[in-house]
Amino acid sequence: MASSAELELEGNRLLVTGALDGTALTAFKEHLASDKVRTVVFENSTGGNADVAESYAAAIRASGVRTEMIGQCQAACAYAFLAGTEHRFGRGLYINALMIPVASRPQSADLVGRWRGVGVQKTLADLSGPAVADTSLTADLPAAPAAEAPPPDNWRPDHGVLFTSTPTLFGRIYNTYYCDGTQGRDVSKCELLSDADPYKLGVLTP
Repeated sequence: MASSAELELEGNRLLVTGALDGTALTAFKEHLASDKVRTVVFENSTGGNADVAESYAAAIRASGVRTEMIGQCQAACAYAFLAGTEHRFGRGLYINALMIPVASRPQSADLVGRWRGVGVQKTLADLSGPAVADTSLTADLPAAPAAEAPPPDNWRPDHGVLFTSTPTLFGRIYNTYYCDGTQGRDVSKCELLSDADPYKLGVLTP
């Protein structure tokens, strides 16, 4: 399980590490309200839930700060990252990987505008509604009582659209994949998506 979020203020940059589980949300809002922060940097932030993701994103939008990510940024982190007035991958000799959860494999037409402005919020809303159960393996089992229904957070680990940035001697190489969750941490088993440049899609800003 990912560790809870931790905050560290470095000049006008607020570093956020760990899962966005709400633990540091109040302190995060206070930092942004102080007008001292110009850039929120998410570093190796995985896990979290939809409600907290929207709270972080709302605070970022309201303050008008930029966002940056270093290393891993998944699920809740991805939505908070996209809320910045500018959102960029950090530079350096490390691989950046942004995993945006989606309910199903996106088609080419779906990608256009999906992560710009209200498109981000719509995708988040799709994932924060009641989870859709997979009945293919449980058709013969009795339905669970309503009280035992899962919480409203149906994104799954390692499932979504993955944007990667890898440093090379000739500059960075960007790739985009669709991962269905069965590949675990082995990205080579994900499907490479064509014509899905993160800059063209608005996932990264120049």
